[in-house]
Amino acid sequence: MACYLSTPKHMAFYWSFGTVLVLLAITAPLALVFGFGGATAARAQLAPVRWFGKAYIAVVRGVPDIAFFLFFVIALDQGFEYLRHQVFCPDWDQPIRQGNDFLVCPAAKLPLSTSPQVWHEIYGFFLAVLTFAIVFGAFAANVLFGAMRAVPQPQLETAAAYGMTPRQTFWRILVPQMWVYALPGLGNLWMVLIKATPLLFLLGVEDIVYWARELGGTKTARFTDYPHGDWRMWYFGALLLFYLAFTKLSEMVFDRVMLRLTRGQATLAGEAQRKAAA
Repeated sequence: MACYLSTPKHMAFYWSFGTVLVLLAITAPLALVFGFGGATAARAQLAPVRWFGKAYIAVVRGVPDIAFFLFFVIALDQGFEYLRHQVFCPDWDQPIRQGNDFLVCPAAKLPLSTSPQVWHEIYGFFLAVLTFAIVFGAFAANVLFGAMRAVPQPQLETAAAYGMTPRQTFWRILVPQMWVYALPGLGNLWMVLIKATPLLFLLGVEDIVYWARELGGTKTARFTDYPHGDWRMWYFGALLLFYLAFTKLSEMVFDRVMLRLTRGQATLAGEAQRKAAA
């Protein structure tokens, strides 16, 4: 059993846990940036900017995640290659779109065919992170947009009465107070993001679900690395424990953050803290 659990394929399985954690660590703040930008654009005074922000929120949230992942990654990859094609191969005289084929010059390929395998994996991971950030950024934008509208209007009017500019009111009054209203929705979105990590397999990244299915499946006797029958139940059971433990830890962290944010705030949670202190 010890020899079986220490095969090179199992090492890749163990490393895939790190891949998922790195994806979450990068995607979460990046999605928050997209969400903040989308929410800010959706409440902008300039009409085209406001339309763009609301369209981003509505369109991305309205498309099923699987369909978006399958389509958007291909379109994004082809978009990058098309731009490189225009730069590196301006004299190319053949059509790029030939039926269902998308053909660019070899110098425009991402990554290059001569690049080491590690660069292919890094590029695939980059596309996965960007796709996750754009998708969950739209949901975060909707949460933040609602949180901005939940901040009491009299506080914004008071800031204007004291002579603050709209920019000062936004950064000093609105943004610091909106987080207490946004955190419950962002916490739910974080949980959904954790559960969506198995979609990495659709983007060509070998994640923990891929390796659990690969290593747990039934193999014939000539495969010495798999001296067992169908063990997928045990592998997926281990993933169940991993996700349950990770989501429980996340709940504890969000509870601590919420306790900190509601301290002194004019909310039900803040009022409960004041009564408990008294």
